[in-house]
Amino acid sequence: MKKKFVYGLCFLTMVFMLALPVFAVAAEDTIKIGVTEPLSGTFKDIGERYLDGAEYAAQVINESGGLLGKKVEVIRIDSELKPDVATRKAQSLILRDGVKFFCGGTGSSVGAAMEQLAEKQNVIMFTYGMDAASMTGVKCNKNFFRPGGSTDGRSFALAQLIAKMKYKKVAIIAQDYSFGQEALAAFKKELAKISPNTKIVAELYHPAGTKDYGPYVSQIITAKPDVIFTPNWGNDLTLLLKQGRPMGMKQKVFSYYINDEVTIQALNDDKMMIGNMGAEIYTLSIPTKKNEAFVAKFYKDKGYYPTWLRGKAYIATMFWAEAVKKAGTTDVAAVIKAWEGLSYDGPAGVWTMRACDHQAQVPYWYTEIVAKTKYFKHAFEAPRGMASAKSVEVPCAETGCKMK
Repeated sequence: MKKKFVYGLCFLTMVFMLALPVFAVAAEDTIKIGVTEPLSGTFKDIGERYLDGAEYAAQVINESGGLLGKKVEVIRIDSELKPDVATRKAQSLILRDGVKFFCGGTGSSVGAAMEQLAEKQNVIMFTYGMDAASMTGVKCNKNFFRPGGSTDGRSFALAQLIAKMKYKKVAIIAQDYSFGQEALAAFKKELAKISPNTKIVAELYHPAGTKDYGPYVSQIITAKPDVIFTPNWGNDLTLLLKQGRPMGMKQKVFSYYINDEVTIQALNDDKMMIGNMGAEIYTLSIPTKKNEAFVAKFYKDKGYYPTWLRGKAYIATMFWAEAVKKAGTTDVAAVIKAWEGLSYDGPAGVWTMRACDHQAQVPYWYTEIVAKTKYFKHAFEAPRGMASAKSVEVPCAETGCKMK
């Protein structure tokens, strides 16, 4: 009986050892990237669209022969928009599966936590939509990259547009956390610099996920602004407009995310949106040949358009792939070095990754919501020009970043 047990144990050991090379080859043939998004809860639709863009980038890369000859595998991570949940799940993937790369676009608080985890575990985290300037400012570290916009760049672009259009009274409203606070601070700074005669007549903050906007709308109406500026996104933008318009909040709205087709559809009344303006690092209507080709291929492959979030996630993921390709390896230190100073000429123009703070220098594309476009039956975006990367640049010495 004892001999049979020993023989059986030896046999199982031999089978396991023979299987190891197969598992090793499988692992070596795949580059895993964890996509950290809210895939449940209030902001699920935001997370799912970002994820769709990242997954499409992986599809395009794999169809073109892979990355360094390996398949890119996207691992879905439901952050639930909670920093502790995101980092716990990412930590498990790092320790269990050896995942070296992570990305995400929703929630600067989640991004800040992931940024710290990336430094601690020596992996790379990059974002295409977590815009709080502090993440590439005072909180920067070598393991975090932002191939996308920031609250500084986007707020500067919209402040410049409002000043150019000669509005003199502005009400500003934002979600009360790091992203919203930094967005409003940057807007006020730029507006005071370029148009000192323009006044902020109301400055309001509300909890993310607010359901009743009545008190905030009343204060805006009482202040009698010419226009409204908000970095609100998702359901918070939808409800601000849906509740505000019937109450008499008729002003043109300048928003980071006014071209969100889900917000427009949710309002179910184009009049609430027509005339509003925004600035984004990617819009469907960017008038370039590369963007037209990207939109056409995406639509052919998927049957719908790579609007807003999908486009941003796609371009950022392709930019990351270029860094890995340049490094010629998935070694984290080598990829970090390769990405610094790298430029990527994609559907949204040239993006250049600045080495001093790992903040991509990107142009911002202005849009205005109009009644008819070729994309949807409802109101949607039309192009209204561009703010160059240089015009919204924050000098390295002013970011607060001290890269270690």
